[in-house]
Amino acid sequence: MKAITVIPGRPGQVRVSDVDEPRPGPDDLLVEGRLLGICGTDTDIVEGQGYGWPPSGRDRLVIGHESLGTVLQAPPSTTFAEGDLVAGIVRRPDPVPCEPCGHGEWDFCRNGRYTERGIKERDGYGSQRWVVDTHYAVKLDPALGDCGVLLEPASVLAKAWEQTERIFARATWRPRVALVTGAGPIGLLAAMMGVQRGLEVHVFDRADRGPKRRLVTDLGATFHVGDVGGIGIAPDVVIECTGYGPLVFELAEMVAPDSVICLTGISPDTRQVEAGLDEINKQMVLNNTVMFGSVNAARRNFEQGADALAKADLGWLKRMITRRVPMDGFVDGLHKQPDDVKVVVDLQA
Repeated sequence: MKAITVIPGRPGQVRVSDVDEPRPGPDDLLVEGRLLGICGTDTDIVEGQGYGWPPSGRDRLVIGHESLGTVLQAPPSTTFAEGDLVAGIVRRPDPVPCEPCGHGEWDFCRNGRYTERGIKERDGYGSQRWVVDTHYAVKLDPALGDCGVLLEPASVLAKAWEQTERIFARATWRPRVALVTGAGPIGLLAAMMGVQRGLEVHVFDRADRGPKRRLVTDLGATFHVGDVGGIGIAPDVVIECTGYGPLVFELAEMVAPDSVICLTGISPDTRQVEAGLDEINKQMVLNNTVMFGSVNAARRNFEQGADALAKADLGWLKRMITRRVPMDGFVDGLHKQPDDVKVVVDLQA
């Protein structure tokens, strides 16, 4: 069986390797890998940006955390069956476990001893066949087809929106205007979920190229480029998807009173900027502004993401997947081309 393996931090060591066939346990699904999504985390693992840890005692990691597959074999006592379309959850609770992990909230792990498929101390889903415990598998609407590979990033945004809405519950009013910064896959899914919530959605991106603008406008949202401070809105909620530090400071100064800013992006850069932090602090205090970070997702967020994808326009979702590469093209897929939105690996090609 073939799998994409890497030595984290060594770009020249990406291989399609022969690995042992997976052996499902009594509670495991045996899955034929269908597609593997590529994201910035994979690039960071390969290029050595502080991510990526192989399983104990090994130097190689089977990469891949954005999964899609078809069930080949399922335990008879579960709700899964042969032929089901599934995706695997990424994170596993720590072995202690800490209080959040003990309650199924491994995305809030407090001691850092969690593990993650394809990222931290567990092999990922970048193989022709893989196994997953039924507790960490999510069944998808079969009508989604290949678009089911978007579930993992959708789960991240489902959590971001869930946490944002919990904060808004502190008051009686509800947001009307949302701003999403970044029109990559994460930003587009954030915008999609904002539209599904009935919000007036604006999407800001630094570049107007490829299919991004059309994807945004076809959602019924408004696309902006240029200077974020000049787009002429004071959003009630911001989902920040770029990780661009200077932009975060700008957002804190332009939002409406009582707003919520959710940070979902991370940048490997170490840029320095001048910012009037005292004034930003003053404005955030006087305007009841909340800014918080959100990462990873619990099972319920994967289920929320699956529901959001099932409600979306299938043709629109298909247009998000702009390039497919074979397993031996994984490295090429890490480097986005001008028209790329979402690049995926065909695990059967």
